[in-house]
Order: sequence, then structure tokens, then C-alpha cells
Amino acid sequence: MQRVRGIGGIFFKAKDPAALSAWYRDRLGVPVEDWGGASFVADGGHAIWNPFKADTTYFAPSTASFMLNFRVDDLAAMLAQLREAGAEVMPGVEESEFGKFGWVMDPEGNKVELWEPKIWDDKNKR
Repeated sequence: MQRVRGIGGIFFKAKDPAALSAWYRDRLGVPVEDWGGASFVADGGHAIWNPFKADTTYFAPSTASFMLNFRVDDLAAMLAQLREAGAEVMPGVEESEFGKFGWVMDPEGNKVELWEPKIWDDKNKR
């Protein structure tokens, strides 16, 4: 059975992502990078913290102001397992320099991102 390995990211909508990122950087010491978010090493991998513009459509069809990202070992097997269990799996898989991404809707209509990270080198294993 496929299982989530850890938090891959916390994404949320913000009225002014740049100002909010600056607040988190200046008040809480979040290591905000030039792209507007932060990357933390967690559970043997990276966890991303990233505010999105309030009008983003990336979380659609969810109307929630947030989206969780979970790390998985085998995205294809996880998505197949979810389909078999009757979950609403979003069509398509996205591949990028960071790995593979797929999405599922939870029973309350929240979009959940599943991420199979790439292994970059021995120091940055997923």
C-alpha cells in the first residue's frame, strides 16, 4: 500500500504575497528566497512554504485558500490506488525539474497535491 512520506509543501492564498513573505521573513525568520517562498529540509527531503496570489487558479477546482502537498515514493501507484478506492483524482501528471506532481480532491473539496521528488544527489535524496 502506498503511503505519504511527509509534508512536501504548504501553499496558501495571500492578498499581497510579497508583503506577506517579507513579514514572515522579518518577524519569524522564514528564509524567504527570491522566488517568494522558502524551502526547509524536513523528513530527509525539502518542504516548501509558499504564498500564492489571492486570485490564483492553481488550487482549482477547490475554493479553499490553501493546498497541502505531500511527498510520495511512487506517484503513479499512489494515483492508481486512489482511483481504485473511488477518490476523485485530477487528470494529468506534471513533470518538472523537481519531480512528478499529481492531484486528488479530498472528501471536503480540498485539492491535495502529491509529489514524487527527483533525487538530485546523495545530499538531497528524497
